Amino acid sequence: MKLRIYQVDAFTNTIFSGNPACVVPLEEWLSDEVLLNIAKENAVAETAFFIKNKETYHLRWFTPEVEMDLCGHATLASAHVIASMLEDISSEIKFETLSGSLSVRVHVDGYTLNFPSRKPKPSELPVEIKNAFSIQPQKVYKDRDFMLVYKNEEEIKNLKIDRTYFDKINLGTGGVIVTAKGSTSDFVSRFFTPQASILEDPVTGSAHCTLIPYWSEQLQKTKLSAIQLSERKGILICEDLGERVLISGNARTYLIGEIFIE
Repeated sequence: MKLRIYQVDAFTNTIFSGNPACVVPLEEWLSDEVLLNIAKENAVAETAFFIKNKETYHLRWFTPEVEMDLCGHATLASAHVIASMLEDISSEIKFETLSGSLSVRVHVDGYTLNFPSRKPKPSELPVEIKNAFSIQPQKVYKDRDFMLVYKNEEEIKNLKIDRTYFDKINLGTGGVIVTAKGSTSDFVSRFFTPQASILEDPVTGSAHCTLIPYWSEQLQKTKLSAIQLSERKGILICEDLGERVLISGNARTYLIGEIFIE
């Protein structure tokens, strides 16, 4: 069996930055074991698989360890592949996923994801996270992910993680967002996943489903600019719509190839 594969850098205008995702179009679903093995072999944070079904696409996301319930950058990468390489689409792409119906609007200068809002609630900080983080947060919230709010952007940049403690906590498909008000953007963030082969995710679209409603309320504005302060860095334009959020960014194709499965 031969499959086409694309690798796309998402939430960036240049390659070697943003968050790399692999995208594999399928004609029919392979076993979950094969999908997970492909994701392991790709060794990036997420691999997206999709099948076209009339006017929509059935989309699934896999890390090298598990199937995810929601992934922003791999959705953007999938839309980029569909719109720029597989079909001539200049309006909207609709996806059916584990998180329900999602859509991506195609623009001349990028893409806008329409995702569910995941407003976080105040929470207690687990001792494993407290012991793992070099700087303690001012506030703690939780939805799928824990969200730790810090004093300023410098604390986010300087934060270090001790995996001896961090990997003791089991968050399922969730992770830990750290965030603060930005110096040159409305807010900044980083994202960490315990027990994962890739500790820090370069740019996490799904985390912004939680970040956007929080910062929209804090800053009293619906349109926000965001930077994810990983080594590769990501730039996101965000909007709070209440029950939904809009997350906009660009993407660049890095690789087009073929997978051979016996």
